[in-house]
Amino acid sequence: MAKIKITKRSVETLKVTSKDYIAFDTELPGFGVRVMPSGKRFFLVQYRRHGRTRRVMIGQFGVVTAELARREATIKLGSVRGANGDPAALRDAERQSLTMKQLGERFLTQYVPARCKPSTEAEYRRAVELFLDPFFAKQHVRSVTTADVAELHGSLSHIPYQANRTLGVLSKMMNLAETWGIRDKHTNPCEDVERYPERKRERFLSPKELKRLGHALAAAEAEQTETKYAVAAFRILLLTGCRLSEIQKLEWRYVDLEQKELRLPDSKTGAKTVHLGDAAVALLKALPHLTGNPYVIVGKKKKTHLTDLQHPWRRIRKAAKLNDVRIHDLRHTFASGGLLVGEGLAMIGKLLGHTQVQTTARYAHLASDPVKQAATKISDRLAAALFDTIDNPSNNEPQQSHALVSDVEDRSEAA
Repeated sequence: MAKIKITKRSVETLKVTSKDYIAFDTELPGFGVRVMPSGKRFFLVQYRRHGRTRRVMIGQFGVVTAELARREATIKLGSVRGANGDPAALRDAERQSLTMKQLGERFLTQYVPARCKPSTEAEYRRAVELFLDPFFAKQHVRSVTTADVAELHGSLSHIPYQANRTLGVLSKMMNLAETWGIRDKHTNPCEDVERYPERKRERFLSPKELKRLGHALAAAEAEQTETKYAVAAFRILLLTGCRLSEIQKLEWRYVDLEQKELRLPDSKTGAKTVHLGDAAVALLKALPHLTGNPYVIVGKKKKTHLTDLQHPWRRIRKAAKLNDVRIHDLRHTFASGGLLVGEGLAMIGKLLGHTQVQTTARYAHLASDPVKQAATKISDRLAAALFDTIDNPSNNEPQQSHALVSDVEDRSEAA
């Protein structure tokens, strides 16, 4: 254990080693700074109480200044001299008495805003406020067991997807509780609770369904049952493969029709460039710019985007007799369309903005459709010749069948 006069400069010059160590202050006994192998430094106080050495963290250097840490250490060490002064015991008691509701509040105020996108933050808040707070109420964090978590998960069995999302949020909160010293390490009660099976939907529109959708969109536009911006949004979603929020909140400053690109500053996977086909460019060129409104898909209020596309979509899909099709399935249709015209998974993933190959791989089975079509054509021709030979035997037919097979083989070799 080193000894220094703890100041900003002296703390900065402390050497980082392969093991953590504590350097104590030469002027205030018990006041120290812990240097971690990672280079991080933490202020602390150390004292003895009832024959035991106790330590209480004050804060990380940089976030907490040396001067502020010294004042806090003076207060804590001064309290040790009192009859009931034990900062570590007070800390432990406070942690053990923390309720799930209080943990949820800390999670939503300290952790989520700094690390999550607004849409994710809204999902986390929904899980905490609608499902976790009502279930656990004032139960202490340390008392939550695997049985409690299983009961919560089971109570949401009628909404299995939400049950799994809520379980995921709770698991994250419990991991943070361990990091914050509220629960013991490796005691996450969510780990042994089995999630409900989830089946990823891969619904995409067939050519006939696309035709019905096209007619429904044209009718909605002509009859003005939906705004031209809502109709344009669905067309653009289909022709770009973008996510709903990417088009719904798209601003004209991110649109470059000369380069045929959308340069999105933020998306689910971060900043990305969306490459536009000619049809998408034509749609955007035809869409009016509303003076004073920065958005492409204009809302009903001034300077806003259209906030509700779900209700227009439900009306349009009903008219097209596509009641099971979600807006997100337009993105799936874009992906399947690329595979059906011969584009590889890597190219489709790039167009969709996927960061992981596994995400695009869910469409891999669609790439076999052109091969299946070729197999069907060949087998149909062979079957026609074969059954014709059986039903109407003649001297010429074996030669016809032989010629057909030779033709198929020649075509296969050429391919």
